[in-house]
Amino acid sequence: MPTTLSNFINGQHVPPRSGQYLDNFEPATGEVYGKVPDSDGTDVGAAVAAAKAAFPAWAATPAEHRSKVLLKIADLIDANLESLARAESIDTGKPLTLARSVDIPRAAANFRFFATAILHSESSFHETGARDSEAINYTLRKPRGVAGLISPWNLPLYLFTWKVAPALATGNTAVGKPSEVTPVTAAMLGDICNEAGLPPGVLNIVHGGGRKAGGALVTHPDVPTISFTGSTAVGQWIAEHAGPMFKRLSLELGGKNPNLIFADADLDLAARTAARAAFTNQGQICLCGSRVFVERSAYQQVVDRMVAEAKALRIGDPLEAETQFGALTSAAHRDKVASYIDLARTEGGKVLCGGNAIAGRTDRTRGGYFFEPTVIAGLDCKCRTQQEEIFGPVVTVTAFDTEAEALAMANSTPYGLAAMIWTRDLSRAHRVAAQLESGIIWVNCWMLRDLRTPFGGFKQSGVGREGGWDALKFFTEPKNVCVKL
Repeated sequence: MPTTLSNFINGQHVPPRSGQYLDNFEPATGEVYGKVPDSDGTDVGAAVAAAKAAFPAWAATPAEHRSKVLLKIADLIDANLESLARAESIDTGKPLTLARSVDIPRAAANFRFFATAILHSESSFHETGARDSEAINYTLRKPRGVAGLISPWNLPLYLFTWKVAPALATGNTAVGKPSEVTPVTAAMLGDICNEAGLPPGVLNIVHGGGRKAGGALVTHPDVPTISFTGSTAVGQWIAEHAGPMFKRLSLELGGKNPNLIFADADLDLAARTAARAAFTNQGQICLCGSRVFVERSAYQQVVDRMVAEAKALRIGDPLEAETQFGALTSAAHRDKVASYIDLARTEGGKVLCGGNAIAGRTDRTRGGYFFEPTVIAGLDCKCRTQQEEIFGPVVTVTAFDTEAEALAMANSTPYGLAAMIWTRDLSRAHRVAAQLESGIIWVNCWMLRDLRTPFGGFKQSGVGREGGWDALKFFTEPKNVCVKL
């Protein structure tokens, strides 16, 4: 696992032009364990130039060959599972078992899905005119050029490849900017791409902060496509600056996801899954269920089980096999989470369990960024704690009396990414799902994903859709051809 990283430009590892680096901290220890390039517009410009030069040949490469290269990348991710999982655990603070069983396998799955999807594309064909034989119209889809891909720190390789795979599969070249907080697995992907035979310049990786490196990528005139996953505030900045340049944007932003539990549900399963949905990856997943609404007659039973589940989680060194709950990804984020606990108390909330930043439980992790799984009750659904994204191991629980009240509470935030419904009543499940203002809705489950389906949210959770056939369309431009016969 590399500790001092380089940018990956035109198939080569190159230092930042400025010679400046950022410290990379291990969340479980709080100590610096590496250096990350503090890249700027000069580095981004070099990466874009390499991608632009590589685009004509890669776009002209037959889909069958592009597919073989991407499948080789997937195979190499699988072959390097242990080293990638360990790097991700050290970089993010998540349990090694989670990185090994979910994040890294899903990164390989991203490449496999899009590598095979491009072999099964289809085009529209229309017979046109007063007579069927007067003309035909058909539609081609062509790659757009250089794609700018900006990924977040919580699922670094999984979400980076979620963008890279469809961009490259459809014949685009790319400049990726992973989060400077969790950059290591993206850096390792560069070597994997070289080993797989990806031509130089097709994928370039520039490290650095959002303001300098990310901003330069978003505003570069030779990058017509931007895919971003991150905060709503940064997404708004991207829209303001890229919009006037007529760039195509996909913005996957924040979430404050509701979890509706009706009294007729399998309450034991619902409560256990609600706890898992709140605390997986220390609550640092955009799809986490951070607001739980329970029908009043079942409220206490569900809350008691959720609190028991939270208290039973084994907090520890992410590298230890028995650890279920690791460290938050940065000191700044830990402090942000702590500030929301203080806010919740001032708003009248009752902390049922957790609520504290804690030291690691081994000598190695004493200085780590650990925070207890936290359940809070007694808050009005309109208060800041229930309206603003915390993105940590904090879940609020609220009782409701009617279906209409549950829907009003669920839809009360400016976000609309995902939601859960728990009920044995199939009619209610369909009825409530249709009225929830969320782009992804799970009924009696959570995080059951199919890569063929659209991914994205309503309102301030973003614009555009990633995943499946939507991603293939996003990274291509339709071209209509009309032929008079």
